[in-house]
Amino acid sequence: MSSVVSSSAIISRPLAWGLLVVVIVIWGANWPVMKYGLDYISPLWFAATRMLLGALTMALVAGFLGRLEVPRRGDWPVVISVGLMQMAAFLGLVTVALQFVPAGRSAILAYTTSLWVVPLAVMLLGERVSAQKLAGFLLGLLGVMVMFNPFGFDWSDPDVVIGNGLLLIAAFCWAVLIIQVRGSRMQGSPLSLAPWQFLVASLVLVPVAVVMEGTGRWSWGFELGWVLFYNGPLATALCFWAMISITRALPASTTSVASLGVPVFGLLASAVALSEPLTLTNTVGLGLILLGLLNVTLADRAVARQA
Repeated sequence: MSSVVSSSAIISRPLAWGLLVVVIVIWGANWPVMKYGLDYISPLWFAATRMLLGALTMALVAGFLGRLEVPRRGDWPVVISVGLMQMAAFLGLVTVALQFVPAGRSAILAYTTSLWVVPLAVMLLGERVSAQKLAGFLLGLLGVMVMFNPFGFDWSDPDVVIGNGLLLIAAFCWAVLIIQVRGSRMQGSPLSLAPWQFLVASLVLVPVAVVMEGTGRWSWGFELGWVLFYNGPLATALCFWAMISITRALPASTTSVASLGVPVFGLLASAVALSEPLTLTNTVGLGLILLGLLNVTLADRAVARQA
């Protein structure tokens, strides 16, 4: 991936680690924040507003740094794909699902994305799967099965079933995007493309929100204001910029493994902020999924070293 950012803009490793901790905390804590926010705004308008705020903030940042530019022709497929799949579809489905699913559990299921990349890469790209990656996928799949066991999951409640299903579909959408853009080379920098990706997501989510929710449900006040500020400039724009800086300063495998702290922190933050119980089902399921994702990540790292 090419970048218009000069090498002098690469941050130091200690600062990168500090930013990584900040991102994990902000993204992890955002799961109970989003759940709380749904008391004050309807879900699709929540997702659409978050993308609009993200687009505006990133446009201002890119413009201030002199990197706001129209994507080159070759970058548009990636811009549209990311805007549609990772931002509009993933975020829209997750936000709707949060109405019916506890925030901590939602964080766990949403972060199963890397698991679904494994079978998709085999079927669509013909990739070979190492024993370690296969073991990781099976461990993660076992974790998902644990979370849906009939003793810890209410299969008789349609809302619960639909909500959990939407989270898995959201994770699958992100996995499809990863397969689609794998190996793509972007001419523009991530920072210059980000405002357009958020804009594409906004152009999709706003009309969907109008059709599905009409004018929506808005309870204006301090509560909604800080929730939108947290989700727009902080959890979306700031964290996006931070991850760009982090991935330029630290190995990709390190960032991938460390990012597994997001669902862990999300589960704990939801237990503290929303008094969600730390059930045995969620705890065991999370442990198996994290162990599976760790093996998948390490297997990818081994392949990268051999390349």
